This record gives sequence, structure tokens and C-alpha cells, in this order.
Amino acid sequence: MLSHEAARAKVIEVVSARSSAPATETIEFVNDPSRALGRILVENVIADRNYPPFDRSTRDGFAVRAADAANPGARLRLIGESRAGRAFEGQMETGSSVQIMTGAPLPRGANAVVMLEDARVEGDSVVIQHAVRPGQHYVVEGQETRAGESVIKRGKRLGYAELAIAAQVGRCQVEVAKKPRVAILSTGDEIISATDSPQRFQIRNSNSISLAAQVSLAGGEPVVLGVAPDNVPELRAQIEQALKSDIVILTGGVSVGKYDLVEQVLKELRVEFFFDAIAIRPGRPAVFGACNNTPVFGLPGNPVSTMVTFELLVVPAIEAMSGHTPGSLHLFKAKLVHPLDEKPPLAHFLPARVKWPSGEATVEALHWEGSGDIGSVVRGNCFLVVHEWKLKLEAGEIVDILPRRGLF
Repeated sequence: MLSHEAARAKVIEVVSARSSAPATETIEFVNDPSRALGRILVENVIADRNYPPFDRSTRDGFAVRAADAANPGARLRLIGESRAGRAFEGQMETGSSVQIMTGAPLPRGANAVVMLEDARVEGDSVVIQHAVRPGQHYVVEGQETRAGESVIKRGKRLGYAELAIAAQVGRCQVEVAKKPRVAILSTGDEIISATDSPQRFQIRNSNSISLAAQVSLAGGEPVVLGVAPDNVPELRAQIEQALKSDIVILTGGVSVGKYDLVEQVLKELRVEFFFDAIAIRPGRPAVFGACNNTPVFGLPGNPVSTMVTFELLVVPAIEAMSGHTPGSLHLFKAKLVHPLDEKPPLAHFLPARVKWPSGEATVEALHWEGSGDIGSVVRGNCFLVVHEWKLKLEAGEIVDILPRRGLF
């Protein structure tokens, strides 16, 4: 049985080796940035000119020649102003100054900016109260980016800053990887649609909802196929339909019970298996295989197990098929509030809540009733990771947390 780290690495290895370059599409984003948000760039975005395109003031104040104000109390002639979008047209000579606004071009001849609060205006002169050094309070043309440089490199996920800089360099559209289509099929005779009224021993299908949301947050396109019964012919037919997508997720039916039929059907469909269990709680009976080049995940049916194993295993597959380079699990550190002593010797992912009461992250595990308890996840905002090599933890120890995607 693999550790979750080894299982994740195997997913990355297999999917990366079997995936071709992703199909691409061009997205126009100026009028609706949300269309490109979170997408993976498949080209470099190049600066069309120097940035800033001129020497730019970073303060409201006065543009000066530093040599004229090397000593406190220097008095300089005030000969004009420079503001954003309209530069001072003249040349600054010895003994002169120009009032300047934040973002405005530095006048020719100036090599420093004095902040407004460090000077006082007296008639048509300005008195500089502190010694001035060359280069202060302005950014030199091209200091941020030179024309022809890449401002965003291919493989980058587009966030608000990336879209902003693309717009700054005149790009109104970007070429991105198409989202991998991720088929989601729940299994089990007890599972009904969330829109139906359940009988006593039936359960509404929450897994398809959570997985569709997780797929979207991870950059995929969810294809929700509903529920397949515990019946080999019908299950096989629906899995064959799912295999038309780029990635397949099946929930339930992956354990060892009489009606756990998913692995049997996958074997009949000649799916190559790479593992069928990982050393974690919840989520131990997780299955990963491939049908030709289509990754297939069999995730446990209990909802918390499904949520955890998706984050551990399916996210890197979506990233790899989107042109992004997947890596190790993104864990963060926090101080444990209460002691823990977990069993059995597996890696435990416990519903938890992280807070910052005094600037330092603290985390507490929440009471939960096992892997069917969605409410425990709702009450928290992360999963506290108790590693298999250190199951007993004292209050105050620094531990790993896995944030819930979409909340941080």
C-alpha cells in the first residue's frame, strides 16, 4: 500500500508520460476577465515596450536636480508642474524645480523627487528641508520590464495580477490550454439524485456536487453523469460513456464488499491499475488506473474520503493535462491547539479549522463522526495532517495543514 506522497507521484508520472500537449483555445478577456481566470497559459506574453515607459515619479512632491538640494534648506525656483498623462515640456536648469504628482513623468534634467511633506512652497520658490540623493522616489524607464521580455511565461496559471500585466502590455486575448473534461460517475443502489426525495435507506448524491465543484476549482470541466447502480451491465455501459472524457472519476464501489463492482468492471474494460489503496484515513481504498491514455480514479464513496482523495490524487492529473507542472501537495504550517493521538498507523487528514488570533496560525481538529460526516468539513476550513510517523502530537507543536481549495 502506497503512502499518499508515493501515490501522488505515481499519478503525476503516469499522466505526464501519457498526456500529449493540451489542445488550446484563444480567450478574449478584456470585457470579461473571469473567462481567462485560472486558465493555464500556453504561450509567453511579451512586453510591447519598456515599463515604465518613462522615468516615473512614485510620490507627490517636487522634481529636482539632486546637486541643487544636497544641503537642507536649499531654495529652488518653481517653474511648472508634471502630472499623470501630461509631462512638463521644458528642460530643468540649475536651481529650478517642478511640482510633480505620483505617476507623472520626470522632467528632463531632474534626477530626484522630494516628497511634498519634505518641502514647503514660498511664493514662486520651494524650500527643500532635507538633503536629497540622486534617484530617490522615481522609477527609471524600463526598470520593471524591458521591451521584448516575457512578463508571463507559458505554463503559468492566470490570476488577477497576470491578467492585469497582460492588459498592460496590450494583450486583449491569451492562448490557454483547453480545460480537461472530467467525467464524474457516482455508483451505488442507495444513491439517488439530489433533486429526489429519499426513502429511509437512500442517500442523496452529494459526491457529484462536491466533485464538480472541486474539478472546476482545479481547472477542469466537470461532466456529471449521475448515478450507476450496483449492476455490472449498467455500470459497464456508464463507465464506457465516461471514458469518452479526458479523465474519469468514479465514486463508491471500490472497496471489497459483495456489491463493490467498480474494479471488476474496470478490469473487464482492460484498465491498467497502478494502485488500489493508499495509506491514509479517510480514503484508503482509492484506485488509480488508465484505460489507454485516459486516467481513471476510483474514489471511496463516503463524502469526506472523496473530497480528500480528489485533492491528493486527481488535482495533479488535471494540472498535468492542462499544461501546468504539478508538484508536491501544498501544505502549510500551524500551531496545534489541542493534543492528538491518532490510530491506526496511517496518514490522517482530519477536518480542522485554522485561525490567526494574534497573527500566528493555530489549528484545531474538529469532532467528526467519520468519513460520512460532511458537516465536520463545513465547520472547518482545512484538513489537519497527522503523518503516519508521528501519530501522537502535543498542544503547541507545529503541524501541517491542507487548506480547503477555494477558501484560501
